[in-house]
Amino acid sequence: MSFQAYLDKIEDKTGLTPRQFIALAQERGYDSADTKAGVILEWLKQDYDLGRGHGMALVHVIKNGAKISDKHVGSGGTHQDESDTLWLDGKANRP
Repeated sequence: MSFQAYLDKIEDKTGLTPRQFIALAQERGYDSADTKAGVILEWLKQDYDLGRGHGMALVHVIKNGAKISDKHVGSGGTHQDESDTLWLDGKANRP
């Protein structure tokens, strides 16, 4: 599953876009570099019933924004992403 597919599945399950999760994390103070992933994962599990894999995808965008490694971009593998920049504003708004 691609990184973007993880984010799309999260949106399907919760109704929230990655950008909305970033805003919620900022409100809680979870966007700090000092915030441990475990704290964010616990919040996402408790409030949204998200497992570790989906939670870690959100941890990445909360802490690092939309840029990802280009390791899988165009690789043709199961984890292939089309771009090194994730779309955070929801599936319906994707260009």
